[in-house]
Parts: sequence; structure tokens; C-alpha cells
Amino acid sequence: MLTLKQNCKYALVVPSSMGVRITPKDSQTVAAGCDFFMQATSAETNVASVASYLGLPVKVLTKFVKGSPIAQFIKQNLRSRGMEFEGPDVAQGGPWGYRHQFNIADSGAGSRGPRVWNDRAGEIGTTLSVDDFDLDRLFEDGVQMIHMSGLVAALSPATSRFCLELARRAKKAGTRISFDLNYRASFWEGREEELRAAFTEIASVSDVLVGNEEDFQLCLGLNGPEAGGKALADKIEGFKGMIEVASASFPNVSVFATTLRQVVNANEHLWGAILRTDGEWHIAEPRPIRVLDRIGGGDGFVGGLLYALLKGYDAEKQLAFGWASGALATTFLTDYAQPADEEQILSIWAGNARVKR
Repeated sequence: MLTLKQNCKYALVVPSSMGVRITPKDSQTVAAGCDFFMQATSAETNVASVASYLGLPVKVLTKFVKGSPIAQFIKQNLRSRGMEFEGPDVAQGGPWGYRHQFNIADSGAGSRGPRVWNDRAGEIGTTLSVDDFDLDRLFEDGVQMIHMSGLVAALSPATSRFCLELARRAKKAGTRISFDLNYRASFWEGREEELRAAFTEIASVSDVLVGNEEDFQLCLGLNGPEAGGKALADKIEGFKGMIEVASASFPNVSVFATTLRQVVNANEHLWGAILRTDGEWHIAEPRPIRVLDRIGGGDGFVGGLLYALLKGYDAEKQLAFGWASGALATTFLTDYAQPADEEQILSIWAGNARVKR
């Protein structure tokens, strides 16, 4: 059972590099779109949104471009989600200086799959450093859990050092650590040895580890049994075998988790999840869900799982909350879930989509 520090100011803290995502309206392609929907985004705040919308105190560690209207847009969005944020405003340095990343997304429709284009040149988040924050004060105030993503840990050599130091400080302070491996080949190119060492150290002090078979193999260099085929049932057995290997290599981790997704078309998926906690397996068998926009479903799963851990729910409810929060996220145009209350999430798990008056 994962025990948490009590009397903490923050339930969840996430280091993050914030940006914006633009998506054509009415499920059009980017080239065919004329009107675009813009939102503030990052994988880590996607995760933290479940907890913040459900009333837990959440803090984001990030950086902003001074005077940027995009930075102001992001700050207003984080406030609207009930999130506190900390981080310096850095001068742009001219038109070719720093900026916030742009994520340009075609959500897909029917038989047309989604396509995402990341534009991250000059991203202010690549400069994240422990010197940007008062970590002594943060951990004195108290943090129950810190969640880190492999996207931030691999963003630049500076962010790798930042995440390593955060993990070390959190471990020393008795704060629980969640780490979503989130392997991205383009981030790792030419940095494999450096990142393998950083990810291995972070994983070694983590309490919650999230990732699929590829994540464990490529981020941590683990070799486990291959999945027996393309069927989701085979993938479940393959993942279980990989986690048995990971558990032996990282005995500090008490919770392992991943999602299972089979795409029928852009708007219908089979959605499942696996949780291993304290050596026991809990499986959400894949079942159909309707999808408005698939981006953020995995983050929603992690967010629901962490919320349930922070609330001290039992393993079955942790799995249910994670599965349903991920399914909920795919019903929003934003890539993060915005739950009204716990009942809404649990109704999704129960398959109850009846009107509530």
C-alpha cells in the first residue's frame, strides 16, 4: 500500500513545459481547416487536471516568455483549471528568441487517422533548471506526490538534470514520485546513453511507473517476453511479463500501470488498462469507447490513477478511476479531462451514460 505524507500544502506537483495546441474545427485536416481551436497544453498538466478539477491542490513548475500573449493565455488557462504555478518570466530575446511550443493537430475522423505536428524550436521549457524555483520552500510546504514525464526529462540536457534533481529532492523529502516514461524517438536521437542513465536513476527512486513494453525496453534497457500477437489479450500477457522483469530491477516501485488501446477507427477504440500494485494484478478488459479526440487519453488515465492513489482508494477503484478518466478525456476537445465530480467518472466505468438531472 502506497503511504503518503500528511499535512502537505500540495497533493500533486508537476514540472512541465507549457505550450499551445491548435486543432481545426469540425474534424477537418489542417490544410483544409479555416477555423482553429487553440488550447493551452502539456502532458503533465493533462495528468494533473483530474486532481485539480476534483479539488486537490496542484502546482505546476514551468517557465514563461515575458510579455508573450501566449504566456498570458497559458497562465489564464492554468488558473481556470484551479492550478497554482511557479516559474520565471524570461525575456524573449527578439523575434528569433524564446517562445512556447506549438502543437498542430488533425484529430482525424472515421477512417482518417489523426496526425500531429510538433513545432518546438526555441521552446522556453528546454531551459528549465532547479535554479528557477525555491525547492527548499516547496518541500518544506509539503508535497504528497510529484509526477514527471519522460517528455520533459528528455527535452534537453538541462531538463534531464532538472528532473534528476527534482527526483532526488523529492525522495529525500519523503514525497512519492510518479514517472511516465513516455519514450519519443526524436527526443532520444544521439542522446541514448545519457538519457538511459537519467531515466534509470529516476525510475529507481519512483513509486509509480507508467509505460508500455516499448517504453520499458527503450528507456530502461529491459528485455522481457514479447507479446504473442496483435490481440489485446496477448498484449496483456506480454506487458505482465515485462513488469515482472521491471519489478526485479526496480524494487522501490510499488505501482506499475499502462493503458491498452486498439483503434477500430478514429472515433471508436477498444480501451483497457493494467495495474500491478503490491505484487497483485488488476485488469480492465478492453471495451469500446466513443472518441471525439484521442489525444490526452493516456494522460487522463494517469491522472485518474494518481488521484485515486492520493485519495487512498483500493486497487480496484484506482484502476476504475484511471480507465474512466482516460475515457472521459477522449470526449473533450481539450486534451485533458475536466471531470465535474467523482460520480461522473465512476458512471463512465459503470457504463451509465443516462442523463443526470
